[in-house]
Amino acid sequence: MRTMLKSKIHRARVTSLNIDYEGSITIDKKLMEEADILAYEQTEVLNLNNGARFITYAIPGKRGSGQICLNGAAARLAKKGDIIIILSYCQVEDSEAVSFMPKLVYVDNKNALLETKRAIETMPF
Repeated sequence: MRTMLKSKIHRARVTSLNIDYEGSITIDKKLMEEADILAYEQTEVLNLNNGARFITYAIPGKRGSGQICLNGAAARLAKKGDIIIILSYCQVEDSEAVSFMPKLVYVDNKNALLETKRAIETMPF
């Protein structure tokens, strides 16, 4: 088995922070569905503004709201407006791993869905 990138929400903007919540990242439900991320699924978050990388879990926000809220300890690792990448992973058999392609979800500066691709469509070779 190999751990492979399953999906990515690329260049989302943090819309709010909630230090008092127990933890997690709240993601617009529409974006979660588009990226095939389930409620309470583990995610990795990469902050392009400060280089922070952390693991948390996803919870659904209001559909179509564009909400990306870092909760609990994660709220200390970003500022409102920071650009982040949200990743999810899956376990794949070796035989499937060589051709496995993640789902890439692109959003605009208000976290509205722009397009979704499979990684193969973006490979430069």
